[in-house]
Amino acid sequence: MPGLISPATLDQIRAANDIVEVVGSYLPLKRAGANFVALCPFHKERTPSFHVNPHRQIFHCFGCHKGGDVYTFIREYENLTFVEAVRRLAERAKIPLEFDTDPRATQTRFLKDTLLQIHEQIAQRWHAALTHDAAGQTARAYLERRGVSPDAIGLFRLGYAPEAWDDTVNWAKSKGHDLALLEQTGLVVRKEGDTHCYDRFRSRLMFPICDEQGRVVAFSGRILSGDEKTAKYVNSPETPIFTKGKIMFGLDKSKRAILDAGYAVICEGQLDLIACYLADVRNVVAPQGTALTADHCRILKRFTDEVVLCFDSDAAGQNAALRALDDLLASGLAIRVASVPAPHDPDSFIRAHGGPAFRDLIQRAQGFFDFLLEHLCATHDLASDRGRLTVTRVMAEALHKTANAVLLDAHALKTAQRLGVSPEAVRAEFRRAARAAPAPSRPRDPNPAPTEAVPAVAPSSQEFWLLKLLLLDDELPAWAALHLDPLWIQHPLVRSLIERRFAAQAEGNWRGVAALLGETQDPAAQRLITEAVAEHREIKHRAEQLADVVKRQRDQYWSREIAALTRQIADPATDEAARLEMLRRQQQLRLAKQQPLQALV
Repeated sequence: MPGLISPATLDQIRAANDIVEVVGSYLPLKRAGANFVALCPFHKERTPSFHVNPHRQIFHCFGCHKGGDVYTFIREYENLTFVEAVRRLAERAKIPLEFDTDPRATQTRFLKDTLLQIHEQIAQRWHAALTHDAAGQTARAYLERRGVSPDAIGLFRLGYAPEAWDDTVNWAKSKGHDLALLEQTGLVVRKEGDTHCYDRFRSRLMFPICDEQGRVVAFSGRILSGDEKTAKYVNSPETPIFTKGKIMFGLDKSKRAILDAGYAVICEGQLDLIACYLADVRNVVAPQGTALTADHCRILKRFTDEVVLCFDSDAAGQNAALRALDDLLASGLAIRVASVPAPHDPDSFIRAHGGPAFRDLIQRAQGFFDFLLEHLCATHDLASDRGRLTVTRVMAEALHKTANAVLLDAHALKTAQRLGVSPEAVRAEFRRAARAAPAPSRPRDPNPAPTEAVPAVAPSSQEFWLLKLLLLDDELPAWAALHLDPLWIQHPLVRSLIERRFAAQAEGNWRGVAALLGETQDPAAQRLITEAVAEHREIKHRAEQLADVVKRQRDQYWSREIAALTRQIADPATDEAARLEMLRRQQQLRLAKQQPLQALV
């Protein structure tokens, strides 16, 4: 982040986040000599090839060749930008970033940290009330009827808010929390025209809402009684740590599964999501307290290019799927729809038919425009002119938003078949609708994925060994900088990395391999660095090995130059004076190859 975070701060954050601890919070690491190993999270494998080197603070997979430092791991695993990865690790280490240190930013950060702390504390209290208190028996019985296992209760940290109007108020007072601050959490409400507060959540099954990092930022409370005058769900209001249009329930637990599956399943409610999760459909999320928004779509786009909408089978659920179209298309997401048979929602369908049937339903999800055509044909009279015109118009308007000629033509044919008219007639109507409609706008991705420039040829084992020695031993580069001409190195990435190592040596600012990785933008170069230093084994007589490799590089370079001179000398177009100069240069190079390098001391 040039101009925003200094190298010293990046080093401080990196040093405060031990890579073994960070990676170990995501993967089960096992000790293997001086390193730790695990199954690689970035490709499928049966035996561990993912190595974490605690000494160098790097990781490298010898299967897929992905590697980097702790910043790289967080970026790749969480699918974050570099800025987001730095902020995530800075927050983990409680290190303020340089652009967060002005008084207003500091005050805002303190407020958010305090609100997060209060939410975590009350989540623990309500979870204990559900699992242990006698008052939570009603909620426990309800969850048992809904098929929610004790393991799921623990995983999603479900809770129970007691019936009293002042339970949370009294708890906050006992903890020393200011009620004005508690009011900002949304957990309590101040009586209008009064100084007294009362609990927002009372006698409800509580669902903690977490951000992507798994921090509790809000709650959704479900009523357990059959009181028709009471709202079925009560949700936290928006606060400094919670914006409902930007939070998706379950994403903290499902994002890795979404990356692995290649698509995200979107359902409507928390219990639907938990049921999906228990049915082994873990690539699932649910919008929180609102319809699917453009922000939700942009968040999902970071993890996948395709979504499967799995809303309730009633009219409200079907309409929710239709309303999601514009934002999903604008984000560039492909869309399928899994139609849950009436009268079910995903939760009741799973309880009635089991997890395998639900997984099959998801796999058979149809494309959005197939779903739309089926929906239109089911809700309009195809025997009437009005019905046929409506179906044609709505299909044309929806398809036009994709700006995709293949989709337009394919669904013009399907629409014609359903309406019993000629494909040419429907195509003509689609073209007319396209001329009448404004051109669709697609927002440009503000963070396009970088393209990796991977060298066509791997470095020779000799040049790879040269890089390995210069990165592993801080005593060797000073001698190598005096005796190794980077021109002797053929592989461009190896040459570039060694030149950077020499420059750091000359300027006295070498900060280690992890810092070099942090400053390296090319993924291929990152892989080369981590592969060179990841395998930890004792290398004896490093100085002698380096001298031998450098001499070999020198001699091979001069041999290539001698061969080039030989070709030029044999060229009839070469004049005599030039030929004599080339012969003299050849002799110099042959004599120079016989000279030893100055020994390392």
